[in-house]
Amino acid sequence: MEGFIVSLVIFIAVFAIFALGLNLQWGFTGLINFGHVAFMTIGAYTTVLLTLAGIPLWFAPLVGGAFAALLGLLIGLSTLRLREDYLAIVTIGVSEMIRLIAVNEEWLTRGTFGLQRFPLPLAEWEPGWLERVLMVALLTAVVGGAYWQLITWMRRSLQKYPLPVIGRGLLLALAYLASLSGLLIGVGRVSAQLKQAATLPAWAIGGLLLGALVLIGWGYLWLGRRASQTLSHWGMSLGLVAATVIAVLGLWVFRYAALALYHYSNNPSKNGLMLISVLLLVLVYVGLETLVRSPWGRVLKAIREDEEVARALGKNVFSYKLQSFMLGGFLAGIAGALYAWQLTTVFPDNFQPIVTFNAWTMVVLGGAGNNLGTILGTTIFWTYDTITRFVLSDIVPLEDSRLGAFRIMVIGLLLMVLMMWRPQGILGKKEELTLGR
Repeated sequence: MEGFIVSLVIFIAVFAIFALGLNLQWGFTGLINFGHVAFMTIGAYTTVLLTLAGIPLWFAPLVGGAFAALLGLLIGLSTLRLREDYLAIVTIGVSEMIRLIAVNEEWLTRGTFGLQRFPLPLAEWEPGWLERVLMVALLTAVVGGAYWQLITWMRRSLQKYPLPVIGRGLLLALAYLASLSGLLIGVGRVSAQLKQAATLPAWAIGGLLLGALVLIGWGYLWLGRRASQTLSHWGMSLGLVAATVIAVLGLWVFRYAALALYHYSNNPSKNGLMLISVLLLVLVYVGLETLVRSPWGRVLKAIREDEEVARALGKNVFSYKLQSFMLGGFLAGIAGALYAWQLTTVFPDNFQPIVTFNAWTMVVLGGAGNNLGTILGTTIFWTYDTITRFVLSDIVPLEDSRLGAFRIMVIGLLLMVLMMWRPQGILGKKEELTLGR
């Protein structure tokens, strides 16, 4: 279980950094980037190639991020003066071009054989008991800061309504979520029984299951919208219940992560990478929050809302766009270095366009223009991805090749429901919504 939790935490931290770069570009600046994975590819390959050449592990990711930022500079110089749709088209093409270069230039990237057996951070380190205690203390401080923000948000939410109103709302929200969970479990059991009975072909059972999920989702979406129209505190009640569930699960994950750090020698490369990834995520989050709340960040938001107004006020819109695009690319390059270390092998197929789609899903789910929402969206996405990877095969009667497509289809369905019910995302603000602009 410790190894499973460590891997999950690493993936969440890496893709949170990756998605934060996209959120800076789109959520705060309004730049549509459909090829964000290109920056991750550059960062991953540059880091691995430099470390194989003997460059120190702490310096190689910075160079990888710098090369990713350079790619952002080249793309931005040619497209940021044009309409937004040109940027979207160019980024798609560039991401595929970078991947095809990695496939065909075997003298540099070893092609489809990939890069393997490269150095990993802290893999040879053997910490004593004092160092292990300090690592656990660092992780505890990070988790404590996250829980402090969660408690602050819950306290502010609770102050808006009287205690009886909050109590009724929480009971209704619990009943709502419990009934939804019960129906989904019931559908899963019926599907499993049909699968065992084999009275219907697999495609028919899958179609019935998908139809049942669509009907259940649509019905609960309708109930939720009616409740939000009738009860002004309905959304807050659901949020409090969800926050409580996340807090409980977070403590469970923290327990195993802390044990993994204390038993560092059991898997030194992954345990060390987990600590590095989490600390980098905290550093990136604090840095971005400082930037977006500064005058520089307020100019980015002004450009997102109406760049003509920002230009009329004397701001160099092109320069600000370029800075945002390059900084987002730098963060994606750093995430690429961490991603390569997590995979321990780097293949071109690791950087398919689906990676960019996943990042967009995380940003939209959590709320564009909200860094904390992006981290929350990443956590929810990877939790769903990890759980369904092991559980869904027992419920849906499909082969492994089709099961992956079904999981992606369910993500798309959930996004459709979210866009209908709360288009700004979980923590986003509707007045800052950039969709459809």
